[in-house]
Amino acid sequence: MPTLHDVPEVAQLLAAVLTAEPVTHGALAVIPLLAPNLDDPDWLTLEEAGDHVRVTEVSEAGTVPFLKVVNEADQPLLLLDGEELVGAKQNRILNTTVLVAAHAEVIIPVSCVEQGRWNEVRKDFESRSSVVQPSVRSEVLGKADQGRIWSGVAAATRAARAAAPTGSYQAVYESSEVRGHLDRTTRPLEIPVAGALGAAVFVGQSLAGVDAFHADTLFAREWPKLLRAYALDAYGATPGGWDEAAARTRVDGLLRGAARAVGTIRASAGAGRLFEFAIDNRRGAALLVEGQALHLAIL
Repeated sequence: MPTLHDVPEVAQLLAAVLTAEPVTHGALAVIPLLAPNLDDPDWLTLEEAGDHVRVTEVSEAGTVPFLKVVNEADQPLLLLDGEELVGAKQNRILNTTVLVAAHAEVIIPVSCVEQGRWNEVRKDFESRSSVVQPSVRSEVLGKADQGRIWSGVAAATRAARAAAPTGSYQAVYESSEVRGHLDRTTRPLEIPVAGALGAAVFVGQSLAGVDAFHADTLFAREWPKLLRAYALDAYGATPGGWDEAAARTRVDGLLRGAARAVGTIRASAGAGRLFEFAIDNRRGAALLVEGQALHLAIL
């Protein structure tokens, strides 16, 4: 089985990354990840694609683990692991980051985040610019565990005291208390540090996760919804106990140690290949496209 060191796209990224001064607010601490920047590949996010992209069930009957994406735009479409799709027969999240080529149709792997509904509320899915929090998102990297995902969704709705009669994760984002928390928590952290192509995020003393992208401009476009997801894990958390030096050392060690992580390479649902690995009891995945590591996540 290959290690990350054997995957040159990821090895090059990890070797170049440096941690910058942390930015903190409340129980959240963001350590920007700096590296030599590459040109923005001009790929669309789901929000930017608008009516040029249509996500639907694979058939009239539908099937829980898969959805169909039709990209009619002139640019490729980037979908992130953990990104939520709302509508059709039940809300889903993506199991992996996927790049859908321009004017292409692909079948994407997804998991359910609305256990109590299987009836059509609309023909297609829409973006609410939401990603599930890392404690739920980590369950889809590698081999998705639907039971653990449902447990994570239930825990999240209880913690948010959200009204969720169908067990919908989206109810967490719609909770008035959570919306207030997100507004207060994320506003000071929304603008990435100049030149950052990713971030390691701590909730208190716990490392919630790491996301890094091909270019700083791509990270800047995806950061607001990722930040909101990380902030959900900080809901109700008590600030304090932050040790900047220890945190940066921990992130540096994780990134350097990742080069020895063992994993598997397989074809992606869209363009490129997917490298999935494990390190320090965490799951990781990297989408490899055209000789570059497009998106790296460690959760």
